[in-house]
Amino acid sequence: MTRDQMLAHLRAAGEVAREAAAHGHHPFGAVLVGPDDRILMRQGNIDTLHHAETELARRAAAAYPADFLWTCTLVSTGEPCAMCTGTLYWANIGRLVYGFEEAKLLAETGDHAENPTMSLAARTVLGSGQKPIEVVGPVPEIEDELLAPHRTFWKR
Repeated sequence: MTRDQMLAHLRAAGEVAREAAAHGHHPFGAVLVGPDDRILMRQGNIDTLHHAETELARRAAAAYPADFLWTCTLVSTGEPCAMCTGTLYWANIGRLVYGFEEAKLLAETGDHAENPTMSLAARTVLGSGQKPIEVVGPVPEIEDELLAPHRTFWKR
């Protein structure tokens, strides 16, 4: 995946996040990208437990064989939490791309009861496993754009 393709997919995930927020859900979004660079699935956040990345990984695991998912990329607006990263691992998705890191999200949300962030990097979670899942992120040139919906959502 080229840098331009990554940016395009991060923007697509950002659109999913804005759609989720427009429906009252937390402003997180994720897309599953196939080996041919096509978006196969999109998922926005549902609530504090049903995160975009977890729901997308579960749907993908139900729809596609594990060897195919190993060739796919989960693209997320923000660095997935430990739950989401673990689900990506168990779904056998071979690559993760995310726009902004958890620490930047924490700066925006503070101690909001609906988003008690964890300081546990996705790379740490995946590095604890037996599969060499590639991680790309954060992507500084798009961080501000992807964080924008969080600046208003968590203050309401």
